[in-house]
Amino acid sequence: MSLIPATILTGFLGSGKTTLLKRVLTEAHGQKIAVIENEFGEENIDNEILVSDTQEQIIQMNNGCICCSIREDLRTTLQELAEKKRKGELEFDRVVIETTGLADPGPVAQTFFMDDEVAQSYLLDSILTLVDAKHAPQQLNDRQEARRQVGFADQIFISKSDLVSRDELDALIHRLKHMNPRAPQRATHFGDVALSEVFDLRGFNLNAKLDIDPDFLKEDEHEHHDHAHHDHDHGEHCDHPSHQHGHGHHHHHDDDVKSFVFKSDRAFDAARLEDFLGAIVNIYGPRMLRYKGVLNMEGTDRKVIFQGVHQLMGSDLGPKWAEGEARTSKMVFIGIELPRDILIEGLEQCLV
Repeated sequence: MSLIPATILTGFLGSGKTTLLKRVLTEAHGQKIAVIENEFGEENIDNEILVSDTQEQIIQMNNGCICCSIREDLRTTLQELAEKKRKGELEFDRVVIETTGLADPGPVAQTFFMDDEVAQSYLLDSILTLVDAKHAPQQLNDRQEARRQVGFADQIFISKSDLVSRDELDALIHRLKHMNPRAPQRATHFGDVALSEVFDLRGFNLNAKLDIDPDFLKEDEHEHHDHAHHDHDHGEHCDHPSHQHGHGHHHHHDDDVKSFVFKSDRAFDAARLEDFLGAIVNIYGPRMLRYKGVLNMEGTDRKVIFQGVHQLMGSDLGPKWAEGEARTSKMVFIGIELPRDILIEGLEQCLV
């Protein structure tokens, strides 16, 4: 049986998760979706979609989808669902896990890697984070959970953008980009998000391209060459002309969730890199939200692709470097107060 794709939906209360879910569930897409509500909060899927509001854990909805609320372990729920699907007791094509407004998506994502039984049945497709344009600046200032949710995202949807000015929206987009340069952002009305923008994004696939906005790389370029000085952090980037966007907003806050990119044209020594990353993950794992890279390794003519969430790291051999392609390693790290200098220096020492 092929793996069941799973999507984690996260975001603050009021950011529109329910609206998005409702839209996904009612659209005629010929797919049956199992929604796992990680605790029914005040935002639970309205009863009108539910056939009956019973005490039962799994509720059949009148559009053929199913909905479970979980108060215990996500793992058991996922296993139960997969087993019922195998036995033909429940029919569904994919799973959406909606986390509560303040949840950390990390442990939810880790469940898909840690547990063999879950890993045999499911494929984690992506983490979607909903950001409410009106309240986000305040939420990002006040709540680390909101900043973490941004750091984890494979795709960011900005809702309620019609309630703020163009300048405020630009400032928010800019701020989110510094926290997470690899997640595409989309300002959206949830009445009309295409399902292709929500499902099968393959954000967790180990794929050979590292999607980071090229402008973000350009702006960091002067810092990352092998012997560059690494003494300033993102706050200062905002004086660069590329960031004035014609109306000169700066961000005065310096978020604790930050990203940085490491690039090198020299190959990595596999053993040294493995030791170094192992040590870093050991020490800083809880503060490392997402990290991903496409690496040029000595001794192989194929790209090495690696990624991780917190302490869990995986790598894979990718396609061959193409004829004439520059063999450049690119890595992005997203985390909370990560020691950029230590990481960059350590990575440079792993180069051949």
